[in-house]
Amino acid sequence: MRRRLYQGRDYRRAQNIEELREMARRRLPNFSFEYVEGGADDELTLKRNRAIFESVTLQPRTLRDVGQRRLDRCFFGTPAQLPFMIGPTGFNGLLTRDGDLHLARAAAKAGVPFVLSNASTTAIEDIAAVEGVRAWMQIYLYRTREHVARLVERVRRLNLEAIVVTTDSAIFGNREWDKRNYAKPLQLDLRNRLDVLRHPGWIWDVLVPDGVPRFKNLGDLLPPGKDSVKGAAGALAAELDPTLSWDDIAWLRDIWHGKLIVKGMIHPEDARLAMQYGVDGVVLSNHGGRQLDGAVSALETLPEVARIGRGRLEVFLDGGFRRGSDIAKALLLGASGVLIGRAGLYGLAAGKGAGAAHAINILRSELDRTLGLLGCSNLDELSPDLIHAQHWRTLAEAAQR
Repeated sequence: MRRRLYQGRDYRRAQNIEELREMARRRLPNFSFEYVEGGADDELTLKRNRAIFESVTLQPRTLRDVGQRRLDRCFFGTPAQLPFMIGPTGFNGLLTRDGDLHLARAAAKAGVPFVLSNASTTAIEDIAAVEGVRAWMQIYLYRTREHVARLVERVRRLNLEAIVVTTDSAIFGNREWDKRNYAKPLQLDLRNRLDVLRHPGWIWDVLVPDGVPRFKNLGDLLPPGKDSVKGAAGALAAELDPTLSWDDIAWLRDIWHGKLIVKGMIHPEDARLAMQYGVDGVVLSNHGGRQLDGAVSALETLPEVARIGRGRLEVFLDGGFRRGSDIAKALLLGASGVLIGRAGLYGLAAGKGAGAAHAINILRSELDRTLGLLGCSNLDELSPDLIHAQHWRTLAEAAQR
C-alpha cells in the first residue's frame, strides 16, 4: 500500500505539521493559502530555511534517567512553559474569523508569548484582554511616525511587556507567486474568483456577514474607508520607509521603556549594533523567505550572534520550523527561543483555535520526545556534544563560551 498523508479534514488526526498544512491547503482558497505559503523570487531562501535543518545531525547519549522531563524556558526572566512562541503574522483574518484571537488563546493556554502583527485584523486591546495571555506587539516604523508613537502609547497603556520592531521590510519583497493570483493589484483574476466560490465554508467563516476583514491597529494611518485588507495595501506600501536606520531604533528606544526586540536582522554585526542602541533582544530572520531571495538562513548565523550576545541579549530566530527536533537544534546552537510562524497558521487554517492549539501540542510532544531521546531531562542539559556534525558542533561550542 502506498504511503500518503491523512486526506481528511479532522485536524485532530494530524500527526505532524505537514498534515495540518495539507488540511489548510484544502480548506483555504488558493490566493489565501498562497499568501501564507509563498516566498520571494525563486523561493531559494524559503527552501533553504527548511533544508538547513537536515545538516545539523544529532549524537544522543544513552542510559540517562529521562523519566521526568521539563520544557520550560525563561524569556527576559519570566518563565514560559515552552521554548517557543507564536510569532507575528499578518492578515490572519483571511484564514479564519478572528484568527489572531484564536492564536492568542492557544498561546495563553500553552503558556507561551503571543506576538501580534501590526497588520492584524484584531485590535491589540482585544488581544490584551485574553485571559492569561503574554502579549507582545510587533510594529513597523512607518513614514508617519506620529502613528507609530500613538501605537506605542496604546501598548504602554495596556502594560504589555515587549515591542518587536520589524526592520527587514523597508522595501517590499518580490513575491511573484502571490502576485500571479491577481489580474491587477488586489483584484483576483477569474481563475481565483472561481476558486473562492469552491470554498463556501471559508466564505461563510471569513466574509459573511461583514465582508473582507479590516485592519484594527492601523486606523489613524489609513485614509477613511481604506482600512480593509483589500483597500489598505496601497497606503501601507507608501508608508514603507527605505531611509530606515539605527537612528530610528534610537528614537523608538527613547519613547518605549519596556523590552525592545529588533526582528529581521541576519548579520552578526547588526547584533553588536543592537546592543549599542539599548536593544534587549533580536529575532534573526529572513522574513520567512519573503524578502531577499538567496539570503542566509537564521539558523546559519545563529551561533555567531549567540556568541556575541551571550549574557547581554536574548537571541530568538524564526524560519522553517516544522518539527520539535528543529526547535531542539536551534536551542543547541544557542537560541534563547524560537518564533513559530507558518506552523501555527496551518493549524489555525485547518481547525481554528483548536487547530492552532493542536499545532502547538504537536511541537511540544515532538520536542519532549527529542529531549528524552537525546538523553536530557531539561533544556539546560542540551549541550554542543549532542551535535554530531563537526562544523555545527564547533559553532555551538563557540556560542556557549
